[in-house]
Amino acid sequence: MNQKKAKNTDKKIRILIADAHKIFCQALSILLNTHEGIEVVGQAYSGQTAVERSRELSPDIVLMDISFADFEGTTAIRRILEKSTDIRIIALTMHSGREYFQKMMKAGASGYVVKDCGIEELLRAIQMVYGGKSYLCNGMANLLIESYLCDDNRPGKNLTEREREVLQCIAEGISTKKIAVNLNISTKTVETHRRQIMQKLDIFNVPQLTKYAVREGLSSLNS
Repeated sequence: MNQKKAKNTDKKIRILIADAHKIFCQALSILLNTHEGIEVVGQAYSGQTAVERSRELSPDIVLMDISFADFEGTTAIRRILEKSTDIRIIALTMHSGREYFQKMMKAGASGYVVKDCGIEELLRAIQMVYGGKSYLCNGMANLLIESYLCDDNRPGKNLTEREREVLQCIAEGISTKKIAVNLNISTKTVETHRRQIMQKLDIFNVPQLTKYAVREGLSSLNS
């Protein structure tokens, strides 16, 4: 009679940490390695290195940040999963914006943890994702619930696609003249869009517009 093979509980969960900040990778590696059942097998400080090390080391889980100097974490996730669907990805990031979450999960992440959570929550995420489940940290879950409940009243909901493009450019410090060239519109039209954006969002200065764009995932700038 065939019996289902029991999972080897002695096997350590092999982790690759991918984050642009070297000191963060090193500190988290030391911390995770103190926990029984977990082994950090490598670190990567760029998107390309994350892809290469994933192929070399075949970790069980990659803890993946969103922003790297060469390309975004979403690109790294797709490239990793193209070669190995056995690797599971947990987004580990400072960003709690809904659009960041959507991008990472659509790319193939199985979990999303914000960096201000505690180590116990990260360990819980690792265990659940390793077990074949998905995980969303408490802080992000609460934010998404609140966002959903208030969705009809979100000030940015009524922004047009063009206004969102202009807002992204403003947040990234691009001049009015350059925005006009990039979007193939007149500078007068750019100014009109700027006024409409400010009125719709009830935000009337560029620094606050930038913060809004970063929070909503319209800009990859670090806040």
